[in-house]
Amino acid sequence: MRDLMNNVGVVQAIGPAVLSATATGPALDLLGFNSAVLVLNTGAVAGSGNFTAKLQESDTTTPGDFTDVAASDLHGAFPASLSADAVLKVGYRGHKRYVRAVITKNSGTSIAAGAVLVKGDAASRPVA
Repeated sequence: MRDLMNNVGVVQAIGPAVLSATATGPALDLLGFNSAVLVLNTGAVAGSGNFTAKLQESDTTTPGDFTDVAASDLHGAFPASLSADAVLKVGYRGHKRYVRAVITKNSGTSIAAGAVLVKGDAASRPVA
C-alpha cells in the first residue's frame, strides 16, 4: 500500500493569523503535480466579520495576471461567507501552472484563518 505522505506536496497558501484586512497568498507552483486542493481553517470571527475565500490562477507569477478560478474548474465551492471554527476544502481542476488563495474582508473586524494547498498526483515520487 502506498503512503500518502510521500505522494503529496503541502505548501502554505496563507499563514495562520488574525486577519483584519484582505489577505492574498503567494503564487504556488503546480509544476510536477496533476491535482490540488485548498484547505482553509478558521477560528474566531470578531465584530460580525464577513470574510470570503477564493482561489485564483495564472500562467505567470505576476500578481496582475491572476484571475478568479471559474466555478467549473473547482471541485466543490467556497461558502458565501466563512464561518467560525470551520475547515473546508475546495479542489482545483484547472490547467494553469500557478494558483493563489485570497481571503477577502467584506465587513466586520477580524477572522482567525489560514490555508494550505495540498498538491497531489505527483509526477515524481517520493515528494520531498
